[in-house]
Amino acid sequence: MTQRRILVTAALPYANGHIHIGHLVEYIQTDIWVRFQKLRGHKCVFICADDTHGTAIMIRARQEGRSEEALIADMREAHIRDFAGFDIEFDNYGSTNSEANRELCHEIWAALRKNGYITEQSVTQLYDPKAGTFLADRFVKGTCPKCQAENQYGDNCEKCGSTYSPADLINPTSTLSGATPELRSANHLFVSIEKLHGFLEEWTQSGEHLQSEVANYLKGHFLGEPLRDWDVSRPAPYFGFEISDSPGNFWYVWFDAPIGYMASTKEWCQKHGENFDDWWRDDKSQFSDLKSEIHHFIGKDITYFHTLFWPAMLKASGFNLPAKVHIHGFLTVGGEKMSKSKGTFVQAATYLKHLDPAYLRYYYASKLGPRLDDLDLSLDEFVDKANKQLVGGVVNIASRTAKFLGGKSLCETYPADGGLFLFAAAAHESIAEAYERCDYQAVIRTCKELCDRANTFLDEKAPWTLAKQPDKAEEVRQICSIGLNLFRQIVVYLAPVLPRLVQQAGELLGAPITRWEDAQSPLTGTPVANFQHMLKRVELKQVQSMIDDSKPAELLTWVEPPETSAPAAQSPDGPEALEKEPLVADLCSIDDFTKIDLRVARVVSASHVEGADKLVQLTLSLGGELRRNVFAGIKSAYTPELLVGRLVIVVANLAPRKMRFGVSEGMVCAAGGGGQEIFLLSPDSGAVPGQRVH
Repeated sequence: MTQRRILVTAALPYANGHIHIGHLVEYIQTDIWVRFQKLRGHKCVFICADDTHGTAIMIRARQEGRSEEALIADMREAHIRDFAGFDIEFDNYGSTNSEANRELCHEIWAALRKNGYITEQSVTQLYDPKAGTFLADRFVKGTCPKCQAENQYGDNCEKCGSTYSPADLINPTSTLSGATPELRSANHLFVSIEKLHGFLEEWTQSGEHLQSEVANYLKGHFLGEPLRDWDVSRPAPYFGFEISDSPGNFWYVWFDAPIGYMASTKEWCQKHGENFDDWWRDDKSQFSDLKSEIHHFIGKDITYFHTLFWPAMLKASGFNLPAKVHIHGFLTVGGEKMSKSKGTFVQAATYLKHLDPAYLRYYYASKLGPRLDDLDLSLDEFVDKANKQLVGGVVNIASRTAKFLGGKSLCETYPADGGLFLFAAAAHESIAEAYERCDYQAVIRTCKELCDRANTFLDEKAPWTLAKQPDKAEEVRQICSIGLNLFRQIVVYLAPVLPRLVQQAGELLGAPITRWEDAQSPLTGTPVANFQHMLKRVELKQVQSMIDDSKPAELLTWVEPPETSAPAAQSPDGPEALEKEPLVADLCSIDDFTKIDLRVARVVSASHVEGADKLVQLTLSLGGELRRNVFAGIKSAYTPELLVGRLVIVVANLAPRKMRFGVSEGMVCAAGGGGQEIFLLSPDSGAVPGQRVH
C-alpha cells in the first residue's frame, strides 16, 4: 500500500465561547478519520486553531474590561483542555491572531491584488448606535428576505439555506444591544470570485471533492447565476489585522480564518523541520511526484465559504486546493435544537464532569454517515448503546475471559475457533473503506455483529462453568485465548473511535495496537495481565445530573424586604443588610443546605463603594446576558483592579438584600479570618460562567 501525505483540518472554533457537545460532532468525526489514516500507516497531520478575530471578541473584551489578547488566551487554554478531555489530538493547534497568519494574509492579499481580484465599493452597512460599532453578519437577526423565516442571522438562513446581506433582513435587530440598527456607508474591499466562475463550476461538479448533495446544492443555489463579490474588509473599530495597503480597514474574520489552516500548518512545519510548500504548494515541493491531500471537515452551515470562496482564494493566489471537503449535519437532542433552558446545551467540560468521553465518541460514530443528515442525541438511546453495545458487548468479551487467564499466557498456538477469527479478519477492507468515506455507522454495525458472534461463542462454551472442573483447565485456556483474540481484533477496528480502550487492551494483552494489520493475525503465547475494569455502565441518573448541571441559574423574582426602623448607623462598617442576622447557634438541615445553588461567575466589572470601608461592588456574569449586582465585603484583601475577569463562586439563589448602597443579588464565597486574610473561592480555569458547583 502506497503511503499517502494527508493534511486534515477541522473548522476553527471561535474564541468567543466554550466547546459544547454540538461542536464535538465535528471534532470527534475528524479525529476518528485522522486516527484511522495514521493506523493505516499514512503520513497524516491534523491541524486546527482558534478563530480569534472579529466584532464579537472586541465587544466581549470591552464588556469584561480586559484586552482581546487576554480573552483569547484564556479561551484557547479552555478549548485545548476540552479537546484533550475527549481524546481529540491535534498535531498543531494554532491561533488566527499569530504572526504566521498575518504573514500569509499579506502574501495572499498581495497575490489577489496583483491578479486583479480586489475591488473597492461603498457599502451601506448596519450600525449599532448603542454599541458604537458596525455589525458583523452574525450580530444581526431578523426575518429572512427569501422565505420569511424569523430569527435568522444576517448572513444566511438556516431554514432555506439562502445567503444575503444583513441589510436585506426584515425587521433587523442587533444581538449586541437589542437596538434597531441604522444604515451607514463606508468603503469596503471585495474579492471578485465571479472571475473564477468556470473554474468553480468545474471543481465543485467534478464528483471528486464534494458530496453529491453539496454539489447539487451549489449548482442550484449559486452557480446558476453570477457569483457575488465577497466583502472582505471592515472599518475600525475592529479586532483583527489591519490591511497594509488600506489603513483604517481590517480583514474581515472570514478572510483570515481559513488562512489560519495554512498558518497552523506552517507552525507545525517549523516545529518538525518540514517544508510548508510540500503541503500547500505542490509545484514547489520536493515531493512533486507525491501530491499532498488536503481534507477539510466542516458543518453544513459554512458550506459556501469552504466550497466557493475558499477554493477561489486558493486558486487565485497559487495554493493547493482541497482534495475533499467533508460536510456533516447538525446535532439535535431529543429531536430538538439544543436548549439552555432544558439543559441540553451541554458544555464539553460539564459532560466530562459526569461521563466518560468514550460513550459520546462511540454514540456519535454510531450515528455519523457519509451524508449531511442531522444526527440526534437521544439520551435513552445513548445510555442503551453505552451499556449494551459498548460495555455489555465489546468490553464484556474481555471481562468474561481475562479473569481466567490473569497471570497466565495465551495459548502458544491459536486454537480452532470454527472460523471466527478468519471471518472477522476478512472484514478489514470493508471496514477500512467505510472509515475512508466517513461512514462510521457502517463500522459500528459491523463491529456489533462481530461482538455478537464472539459473545455467542462464549455463551455456548461457558468457560465460567468449565473453570469449576480442574480437568478442564486447558480447554478453558483455549476458549479464553480465542475470546481475547476476538476482543483484540474488534478493538483494532474500533481503535479510531475508542483510543483509551486501545491502550487498555494493549496493557491487558502485553501487545500494543499500533497498526491496522494487527487485526489480521492472532496473538499467541503472550502474558495476560489481571483484568482491570475498562468501562462502567452508565446510570440514567448520571445523564440527568449532567442535564441539571447544564441548566442556567434561574432568574430571581425580586421581592424587596420591608424597611426596618433600625438606623444604618447601627452597622459600624456600613455594608450590612437591614435584616436581622441569624444567630451562630441557628442550625439548618442537610435538606436546607442542598437548596443552596452555587454557580461559577465571572467578574465583569468591580468598583469601590463610596462611604463603605469594606465593600466592593461587583457585576457578575453567570453566562450569556445574565448579570448580577453583588456587594462583597472583601475590600481589605482585593482591590477592584484585581477582580475584573476573575472566576468566582456565587450563591445564585440567595434572596436579594436591600442595602444602603443598593440591592445585592447574591453572595460571593470566600474563606479566611478577615482583614487581609480573605481568600475568594475560585473554580478551575476551565469552568464556565453559570455552571453549577457541587
